[in-house]
Amino acid sequence: QDIRKIAEALDVRTILEGSVRRAGSRIRVTAQLIDAADGYHLWSERYDREMSDVFAMQDEIAQAIAGALQVKLSTTSAPLHRYRPNLPAYEAYLKGRYHVVRLTPESLARAKEYYEQAIALDPQFALAHSELSVYFFTVAIVGLRPAHEAMPLARTEGQKALDIDSSLPEAHAMLGVVAGLYDYNWEEAERRFRLAMSRDPTPPLARWLYAQFYLVSIGRLDDAIDELKRALKEDPLSLPGRLHLGQCLNLAGRYTEAEVEIRQVLELDENSFLAWNALAGNRVVQGKLEEALAFAEKAYSLAPWQPGTIGALAGLLVRNGNKSRAEMLLQKLGDRQNYGVPTAFVICHLFCGEIDEAAEWFGKTIEQRHPVVPLLLRTGFFLTLFGPNPRWSALPRQINLPGTS
Repeated sequence: QDIRKIAEALDVRTILEGSVRRAGSRIRVTAQLIDAADGYHLWSERYDREMSDVFAMQDEIAQAIAGALQVKLSTTSAPLHRYRPNLPAYEAYLKGRYHVVRLTPESLARAKEYYEQAIALDPQFALAHSELSVYFFTVAIVGLRPAHEAMPLARTEGQKALDIDSSLPEAHAMLGVVAGLYDYNWEEAERRFRLAMSRDPTPPLARWLYAQFYLVSIGRLDDAIDELKRALKEDPLSLPGRLHLGQCLNLAGRYTEAEVEIRQVLELDENSFLAWNALAGNRVVQGKLEEALAFAEKAYSLAPWQPGTIGALAGLLVRNGNKSRAEMLLQKLGDRQNYGVPTAFVICHLFCGEIDEAAEWFGKTIEQRHPVVPLLLRTGFFLTLFGPNPRWSALPRQINLPGTS
């Protein structure tokens, strides 16, 4: 792609371009730093090293780039000191991170295998435990494993990470997620996130967990948007981070900005069913029901296994006059007591504007401790279409949200 377009998309002035080749135990990295405005090469270098030296090489490249940009690395913003795992463990960890963001049942299963492999290869690799915690949270939120099974496991892995490295920001953030979204203990969630955010610099993962799953939950949407933008400055290619920014902008009623962010996700991954669902919600609140239905159909084609996706499509089918197909879809969910099914009905009724019915199903979603509960409670943009509802307004007290006692 054109360097200028890449720089514009990432909101940066310089681009690091390069390649990595591996042969046996040797690795060759070529890198060049390019001024996006005129294409001038500010710096270039080739590195030939043993794979065992890969972490030292990363530091060497970072220092070379800082020198080329004449950047002074202050002591207050020095990179976090990270444990250096053995190379096979690190490779397994990276493969796990690749698969976890694909969000398919198959890719998530592979992510778990790679994280467990990384831990087995290097038991002192705290970050691998933390990422395994993220995995358990992820399978709960997309509906692949009941929260009553997955969230305690997420807590266990986060604590294991802290037993190895008591200051690991990502692990504190994950324990904050569990405290808030599963225990409904928002004081403990705040304490954990305060610990996670106390490190300078704060890792992007910890920042977006804080924004999306704490700040959004307690209603601080503007602060959440600011934090997500900061995280994306540090990791502009993060699909979860950009998707969460789009979702937050939707919640804040900033629909045009939200669409821009969501479409950037789809430019990088056109198979993101969550992004298509977010676009569907974006269109519903603007009264563009035919477009919303088309986006929901696309999401369903990508994730027909996902309860929330089924609920969104069913609701939009009803709104577009196809109640019979909506009923057929909802029947595919099976037993209405199954994990995730109440959440699907909440979403379906919200899309239909049936707030009383959505509130009724919400009680069952709370019983299942589905992690999406606090986020659904912030879908106030639906209420702007259909007016305030006392039953819906009473729900935040059931999960102990601050200011609702």
